[in-house]
Amino acid sequence: MSYTEVKEYEPLTEKTAVTLAKSLGLFSNEILMCNEIGDGNLNLVFHIKDQESQKGIIIKQALPYAKVVGESWPLTLQRSQIEANALKQHGAIVPHFVPEVFYQDELLAITVMEDLSYLRIVRNGLIEGERYPLLADHIGEYLAKTLFYTSEFALPPSKKKEFAKQFSNPELCRITEELVFTDPFFDSESNDFEEELYDEIQSIWQDSLLKLEAAKLKRKFLTEAEALLHGDLHTGSIFANQLETKVIDPEFAFYGPFGFDVGQFFANLIFQAITGNEEKRDFILQQIQQTWKSFVNHFTHAWLHHNIDNFAEVPGFLDSILNKIFEDSIGFAGCELIRRTIGLSHVKDLEGIADKDERIQNKKAALTIGKTCILEHSRVDSIQQFIVLLQEALTGEAKK
Repeated sequence: MSYTEVKEYEPLTEKTAVTLAKSLGLFSNEILMCNEIGDGNLNLVFHIKDQESQKGIIIKQALPYAKVVGESWPLTLQRSQIEANALKQHGAIVPHFVPEVFYQDELLAITVMEDLSYLRIVRNGLIEGERYPLLADHIGEYLAKTLFYTSEFALPPSKKKEFAKQFSNPELCRITEELVFTDPFFDSESNDFEEELYDEIQSIWQDSLLKLEAAKLKRKFLTEAEALLHGDLHTGSIFANQLETKVIDPEFAFYGPFGFDVGQFFANLIFQAITGNEEKRDFILQQIQQTWKSFVNHFTHAWLHHNIDNFAEVPGFLDSILNKIFEDSIGFAGCELIRRTIGLSHVKDLEGIADKDERIQNKKAALTIGKTCILEHSRVDSIQQFIVLLQEALTGEAKK
C-alpha cells in the first residue's frame, strides 16, 4: 500500500515523508534525502531532494494543534486545504509569485509543492544586510492583483460569495483576532515581554483613544469581506533573490479587508527600518514607498481594464477605494508592530538582537511607532506623508 492510500491522519516523520514522495512518482531516483525544516508555529515541513538530479520538493503537513502552545490549543486540519486552495487561487492570478502545488491530501492535511530552497527567506536576508531590488515592485503587484481579482470588482457577487464560503477560516482568524487585535491591548496571559517594557505597555493598556482605534480596526477585520487575503504576509512568508519573489504559507487565508495584507507587509519592513542604521533605514523606507507605488499602478490598471462594477467609471470611486486601503493598511501595520513586540509571537528582527539594551530600545521604538500608526492612520493622506511620519518617529527614537 502506498502512503497516499493511508486513510487515517498521522504526523509525518522524515521516513514516511520520503515514502510519500516516492509514492507520488515525483522522483525517478529511489535514493532521496529528507530534512525536517519547519520552524513555524503550526506545521511540519520537510525538504526532500534527489542528490543526483538536485530536484527537490517541499511537503507541508498541518498539525492538529498549535506547536507554539502545544496540544492544549487544538486546531482544525482543514487549514491545510485552505492553504493549498489559496496557493492555487493566487497562483492562477500571479503564477510567477506563488509556488506550484503538485499534490494535496485533505485527510492527511498534506500539501506538496515546489522547492524554493534556491531562494532566501526575506526576513533572514534583510537582517543580514541583503537587498532585494525587485521585492517592492513584486509584492506591490502580488498584493494589487490577488486582492483586486478576488474582489467584487472582478467577480460576480455569486462567485465571490462562493469563494468567501470556501475560504471561511474561523479558527485561524480567531488567532489573528486575539493575538493581533485584542490581547496586546489588555493584560492578557498570552502576552510575552521583558519587564523593561512594562511602563510603555501600561501606557498602551491605559490609552482609551488607542484602544478605540484598535477596536475599529478589529471590527474591519471581522466584518469587511472584501478580497481573498493571504492573512499572514510577513517577511518570513516570502522567498526572494535578486530576480524572483515567491509568497508562501497562506494558511490564514480568508475573505477580509483589502488593507490587511498591505499593512502586515509594511509593518515587517518597518521592523527593519527600526533596527537598521541610517543607510538601511532610508533604503527600507524607499521600499515601503515603492511597494505602495507598485500597488497603486497595478490596482489602477486592473480597475481600468477588468472592473465589472457598474460604478467603476464614476469619478472619484477608484481614489476613494485606494484611500481607504491605504489608511487601513497603516492602522493594521500599527497593530502588527505592537503585537510582534509584546504579544505571543515575536519576530527575529527584534529577538535576534544580542545586546539587551539595544533590543529593549528597538522594542520601545516599535511600540511607539505602532501607536502612532494606529492613532494617525485616518489622518495620513499620502505615502509621502506616511514616510515623513516614519522618518520623524525613527529619528526621534534614535536620539533617545
